[in-house]
Amino acid sequence: MIHAHGVTEAGAVRKNNEDRFVVDEQVNLFAVADGMGGHRAGEVASLLAIESIAAFIRRSAGDVDFTWPFGIDAALSLDGNRLRTAVHLANRRIFQAAETTEDYNGMGTTIVGVLVNGATIAVAHVGDSRLYLLSAGTLHQITADDSWAATVLAHDPTMTPDQVARHPMRNVLTNVLGARERVDVHISESPFAHGDKLLLSTDGLHAVLGVDAIQSILSESPQGTAAAKLVDAALKGGSRDNVTAVVVSNDAD
Repeated sequence: MIHAHGVTEAGAVRKNNEDRFVVDEQVNLFAVADGMGGHRAGEVASLLAIESIAAFIRRSAGDVDFTWPFGIDAALSLDGNRLRTAVHLANRRIFQAAETTEDYNGMGTTIVGVLVNGATIAVAHVGDSRLYLLSAGTLHQITADDSWAATVLAHDPTMTPDQVARHPMRNVLTNVLGARERVDVHISESPFAHGDKLLLSTDGLHAVLGVDAIQSILSESPQGTAAAKLVDAALKGGSRDNVTAVVVSNDAD
């Protein structure tokens, strides 16, 4: 049995909340988006992403007669291809809105989304919103950030994490929805066993809470309270950003 709960807060610094999320246990879709752009366009980008992805996943769940406008990846399952298509459709919708509305020019959003199918999950992500898996008491980061910092750490062994953390370009994203007509969507598929938990989060949370803190809260909190406790901990820890957490549990039937 899959149970999920999401919480989002604007935080104490920012007036607007540009984070959006969806929790849909009927189709087992869970996603988090973190928008960016002036004139409140970040809110628009993240909302368009969540709406587009949810609409396609819901439509394709009950109808086998639908098109694949971005082709099929034979290495992926049906759910993997559904999620891949949904994110590409979201990118197209955001890009077109930014092209046709002056106030939306330059807007974009991160996305991390999960489709659960029994004991497996399909994962899609773009940007630096993350997916974590808590399995057998140990927390694993499933996604890798599309950011300058992650790229440097992956390719320059001489750079220390502390040097990267203080670099002025550390928060620059290298891949977001809406910035280009076509986007690189990272798709993966993983086991999701009974007792496992997933955390989908924006960087307002995981930039403040370390792995140990996240693991402790996820492990010790009952389902339904973990998301709120994670968001509260990030805000108390000094997060200056919007903060969002979606926690998904694979409970025994």
